[in-house]
Amino acid sequence: MAEQTIPVVDLARFVSGDAADQRAFVAALGRAITEWGFVAVERHGLDRRALEETFAAIRTLFALPDEIKRRYEDPAGGRQRGYTSFGRERAKDRDVADIKEFWHVGPELPADHPLAGRIQGNRWPDEELPALRPAATRLWTSMHGVAAVLLRALARFLGAEEDAFLRMTDGGNTILRLIHYPPPHAAEPVGEGAVWAAAHEDINLITLLPEATEPGLELLHRDGTWLPIVPIPGQLIADTGDMFQRLTNGAIPSTTHRVLAPPGARSHRYSMPFFVHPAPEQVLAPLPGFVTAERPRRWPDVTAGGYLRERLLDNGVAHDGRPAP
Repeated sequence: MAEQTIPVVDLARFVSGDAADQRAFVAALGRAITEWGFVAVERHGLDRRALEETFAAIRTLFALPDEIKRRYEDPAGGRQRGYTSFGRERAKDRDVADIKEFWHVGPELPADHPLAGRIQGNRWPDEELPALRPAATRLWTSMHGVAAVLLRALARFLGAEEDAFLRMTDGGNTILRLIHYPPPHAAEPVGEGAVWAAAHEDINLITLLPEATEPGLELLHRDGTWLPIVPIPGQLIADTGDMFQRLTNGAIPSTTHRVLAPPGARSHRYSMPFFVHPAPEQVLAPLPGFVTAERPRRWPDVTAGGYLRERLLDNGVAHDGRPAP
């Protein structure tokens, strides 16, 4: 099996280990996020069957005719649920769109749930693909559980209350993104110089990524070189985004990354990142201790919802006719 190029941590040491194991895990996780921005997580407990069933469903989903998929595209909602078509999303400050299409899944909330009126409902192609909803819903729930454990460990590393990030993300617009990257030779033309996903930083708090079906993910290391990340079965890749960077006043910067098709790529690539978001009204202000004389405050306060809207407009997936996040 290929060897991972970034630090690897064992989440079972935090979940089931003794106090020494937990301290060692927290230190290793914090060191990886601080120095690399990315970390590979093993023994994380993700629902493997839900993962495999969702991968199977999205192969069928993205093979549907474009006119069917576009029935589920919601520009007014910022495309935060359902389909986003080719040529739509572009990296911030870039004119050319990425070579990808994707589908967003959020939490499934009953009609009487207190957040149901505030968080958008999912858009499901039940008639064309009934297998997608149960598989993706179970995967969302399982990813959410893993994220909660990692957020507790990160809070410990930062010296915050252990449930600080859990309170912050309660009611957040956390999204599972189901992505299809076609081989460049077979893709719709979206512009000269287009790649699967141009260099960018994640908007959200943290991101979890089960292994993709093909390689292509690369991070920009702190030394300025691009480093490929290997998709190893059973590993989950985690990274921190711009919102986490704001909470730490830049002490833990979000890491630039991209997805490039390998030379001569003929295979489709499927990937399913899970973007963890704070509640929309959560103010993104530095945690205690992260503003000092040596590290003055870098950004003004902004709500998570306001920041998300700003970035969705930058990326071309929202327009300013309101709704979203």
